[in-house]
Amino acid sequence: MLENCHNAKERWGGVSDLIDRWLKERQELIVHYCDLTGTDAAISTEVLAGKFVRLCEILVDYVSAGHFEVFEQLIREAKEFNDGGVELAAKVYPRLEETTEVALNFNDRLDGGQLTGGDIRTLFAELSKLGETLESRFEMEDFLIEHLHNVHADKVMSSA
Repeated sequence: MLENCHNAKERWGGVSDLIDRWLKERQELIVHYCDLTGTDAAISTEVLAGKFVRLCEILVDYVSAGHFEVFEQLIREAKEFNDGGVELAAKVYPRLEETTEVALNFNDRLDGGQLTGGDIRTLFAELSKLGETLESRFEMEDFLIEHLHNVHADKVMSSA
């Protein structure tokens, strides 16, 4: 029994570190988003293009880490504890996927090519929608973290 308790701490204690790193990435994403929204549109197209490229790099990394690392771990944890978390995740996950599509579509606007002034104006016009989508996504992510991980934190710590 003690071995099982120790294994639980090893197994799920690392999820907290993963979530912490991911939330730091979220903070970086927000900083770059705010920097871009506060940018004077009169600066050079080249500088603005660089800011959009950097935002999209962080955006894609963040969204990918969520889907391929964090959510996967949260669902694994929910299955292990078997307390309704899997059903909860099944309800929220499709809505998260919708926000992923918005983020990836925004990223696809860059298309790896040289951005023109018109491209930059279009991206600025879509930046507000991206911000609203990210805000909604962050709320859903926080909900999942709270209900699929934090709810088990006491169980994991008490079994150490």
